[in-house]
Amino acid sequence: MTKPVSYKRHRFPPEIIAHAVWLYFRFPLSLRLVEEMLLERGILVSYETVRRWALKFGPDYARRLRRKAPSRHDVWHLDEVVLTIAGQKHWLWRAVDQDGYVLDEIVQTRRDTKTAKRLLKRLLKKQGCPPRRLITDKLGSYAAARHQIMPAVEHRSHKGLNNRAENSHLPLRKRERAMQGFKSPGGLQRFVSVFSAVRNLFVPPRSRRSAIATHLHRLKAMAAWKSAACIAR
Repeated sequence: MTKPVSYKRHRFPPEIIAHAVWLYFRFPLSLRLVEEMLLERGILVSYETVRRWALKFGPDYARRLRRKAPSRHDVWHLDEVVLTIAGQKHWLWRAVDQDGYVLDEIVQTRRDTKTAKRLLKRLLKKQGCPPRRLITDKLGSYAAARHQIMPAVEHRSHKGLNNRAENSHLPLRKRERAMQGFKSPGGLQRFVSVFSAVRNLFVPPRSRRSAIATHLHRLKAMAAWKSAACIAR
């Protein structure tokens, strides 16, 4: 059972801490912009404090958020995006399902079969079952890894079919610009683990695009966020 979030030795109420962390991970805001938005509400807190809250409470909240139940009918879309950190190229490997739900992400310095195998192994362990189909771009590492890890799974390799995974990189690109880049691979890995969990919660599935469905989805998401942060609804 997951332990309740502890706010001991923090002088600000849990509601303010959770709200600041939510603002930071939910929207393309810098720490200084979050500080300014809190100030507008009469809350005097430094951007460094917001940063510490995000580092301490963000992963805790993310672990408490309920994940989407996996299914053998799922379709996994895999793709990788390059980011420059301290002058060195790194690749963020990401897997999303047919609804755009982020399943897993890993930051690596290589773009090869070994890394593709690592991603597939992590996905199988986390999801508990293989997908119905695997969709990737033309990178040969995916085909080689799939052949070794899940040979029975159908694999379609075509750039035009993988728009879902490619589009999933766009929100992170916006954050990268707002934050003026990431300082370390570990920092990027920690950030995306929380960022994607929050995005999974608040962005409605593609099948729910009506105004009322979107509104209800966001209300439920906010209730789930407050529950994860252990604050009153």
